[in-house]
Amino acid sequence: MHSTINQDEINMLRSEVEILMRERYALLKVTGAATGLIAELDSHALPAGTEQAAELLASSINALSEETLQDALDSVQAVIAN
Repeated sequence: MHSTINQDEINMLRSEVEILMRERYALLKVTGAATGLIAELDSHALPAGTEQAAELLASSINALSEETLQDALDSVQAVIAN
């Protein structure tokens, strides 16, 4: 019985990890797409009132680790020129 409980716990954790990995991939795709969008925007041509949202998005992207940002770009097959 004890090994069954452990196997059940392992299965539950495995399911949770799989859910988290799917969510991570979805978030990486959103982040990659947002990064591509921000890279292509002309900040001087933004409609009034959108500057703050664009700045928040850009600063959030800049706060990511280089590895996470690269994973995000890879998830949408994006290449951003430096």
